[in-house]
Amino acid sequence: MDYYAVQVRTGREPELLKKIRKLGEEAQHEIQAYFPRRVLYIKKKGIRQKVDAPVFPGYIFLEVEALSVPLSWQLRKTPDFYRFLPNNQNPRPLVDNDLSLLRHFLSFGEVSTPSKVYFDENTRICVVEGALKGLEGKIIKVDRRKQRAKVLLDMYTDTFPIDLAFDVIEPAASGSK
Repeated sequence: MDYYAVQVRTGREPELLKKIRKLGEEAQHEIQAYFPRRVLYIKKKGIRQKVDAPVFPGYIFLEVEALSVPLSWQLRKTPDFYRFLPNNQNPRPLVDNDLSLLRHFLSFGEVSTPSKVYFDENTRICVVEGALKGLEGKIIKVDRRKQRAKVLLDMYTDTFPIDLAFDVIEPAASGSK
């Protein structure tokens, strides 16, 4: 099955997911729609809260066996749908790095929880588990107070930073030296 990136109206992703899933059921198309999200810690008025934020704001991802012309037209007529990537005339499925990046975030479920990390003796971040695992080389900034790591991601021809939350844990005790 192929994955396609779709640009939609930012903030309307959940409603469009429902419409696309309903459209797939009505037309007997095998279509899955994904909207990867992440948990962030946000502090307002001294109270720390967990908030869901999109990993790719304004984009949803479709998994279909084959993107037929009639299905493409039905999707394009859906309100708040902007375009397939790279364009509507020639929608191309995700490949290589783009596909592996999407699968990385989808492997943590619909919402990726904060990663478990610790800091070594050189104050470098070491990821034990979570969405940051495997993205260590793409971390450009770590904010220990806000418990966020800024990661530089590449999708199609764009490079953009996103914040991913982490929880600090005590490192596993290594053997005696």
